Amino acid sequence: MAKALMTWVPVGVGVAVAMLVAGLGWPVAVGAGIAIGAGLTVANLPRRPRRPRIDPFTIGEPWRQHVQAAQRSAAQLHRTVREMRDGPLRERMTSIANRLDDGLDETWRIARRGNELDAAVKRMDPTALSLRLNTLEQRSQTEPSADVASALASVESQIEATERLKVRAGRTEDRLRLTQTRYDELVVRATEVTLGADTDDYAHAVDDLVVELEGMRLALDEVTEADS
Repeated sequence: MAKALMTWVPVGVGVAVAMLVAGLGWPVAVGAGIAIGAGLTVANLPRRPRRPRIDPFTIGEPWRQHVQAAQRSAAQLHRTVREMRDGPLRERMTSIANRLDDGLDETWRIARRGNELDAAVKRMDPTALSLRLNTLEQRSQTEPSADVASALASVESQIEATERLKVRAGRTEDRLRLTQTRYDELVVRATEVTLGADTDDYAHAVDDLVVELEGMRLALDEVTEADS
């Protein structure tokens, strides 16, 4: 904010000088310069990124339930904060609750990635691949040929890729389940903080969870890009 202020102060000064040269009184010129400089400063302050629209019903299970559970935890924390008396502690807790919302956003992004992994596995049709593999294995015994061997290798490669996707989705789902336990713990701890527990420790715990979720999502993004 200080950088933005210093950037637009000269503009306000310039406007004031120009108005003085034009013959306007100094109170009017100075007032206009301050108003314009302040307006430009506010307009150019960095804005918080718009949050994604979260709709759990656009993804399948088990991903939907993880998003819904995270939504419930975030909503409960905000309710706890709203019930607090006005003051510095409530302001601090509001900031922490907003930070947990970042974790909810990451949970949503991770769940969508997981849903995409499941969809990719479904498109590859493991059952059909398994049947195709059995057929080709039989043909390789009765009618061995280069074409059959090539087709067999291709199907085996597709099955291996499918298994990797399944494992990746499973590990992601397991980690999301563990993070939900931490969501629940943070909601309970919020009550302790409202009664005088250390807000710094609580803020660090929230931030640790969000950073972990961000790391999970980035890792999934990198793997997805590598596979594409």
